[in-house]
Amino acid sequence: MAIPKALEPTGVILADKPAGPSSFAIVGRVRARTGAKTGHAGTLDPFATGLLVLLSGRATSLQDRFMKLDKRYLTEIDLHHRTTTGDPEGDMVGEREPPSDAELELALEDLRGTVELPIPAASAVKIGGERAYRLHRKGVVVEMPTRQMRVHALELLGYDDGVARLDLLVGSGTYIRSLADALGGHCATLRRTEVGPFGADEADETRILPLEDCLSRLAAV
Repeated sequence: MAIPKALEPTGVILADKPAGPSSFAIVGRVRARTGAKTGHAGTLDPFATGLLVLLSGRATSLQDRFMKLDKRYLTEIDLHHRTTTGDPEGDMVGEREPPSDAELELALEDLRGTVELPIPAASAVKIGGERAYRLHRKGVVVEMPTRQMRVHALELLGYDDGVARLDLLVGSGTYIRSLADALGGHCATLRRTEVGPFGADEADETRILPLEDCLSRLAAV
């Protein structure tokens, strides 16, 4: 029989994930330290960095509420080619001449608002009962379903040598890799800077924020 995980300490933990480890490795590290049941409010791909909102103890019962929060990202999109995963870890599937400044601006305009795009093949979505990323690792090619994704704000911070630097505020369930693929490129870097009212600049995975204070911040959004 599995030993139930502790429901205390209760609260919210903000972690700044580095590139390399999985989000679940960070969750496991925090759980090992606190001994409490620990969940997350949205994972990051191993290559990505930035804010992970972790829920400890009784706060895990509010996971859905935290999962629905908008998220802000900084990304560098390499427009020379796509990859099989939409990020640097995939195989290159095509090379092209990057768009001009004017062409890029037009393409970005098409991504603002609500867009319907394919979910990346290397994702946790289940296809026929199995995670898509597991099928991808086995070399199984499947037609990925599309999803409506919400881009509330998209700012071009710079464009040089075929690499576009973007600041995006998006709704829950939006894949930045899907947006990059729609532009004809892939995410070279990705950093999550905000989840709802929480920012990466306040991350400290050794500190547990009181749940009541966090819920007050959510109510003020």
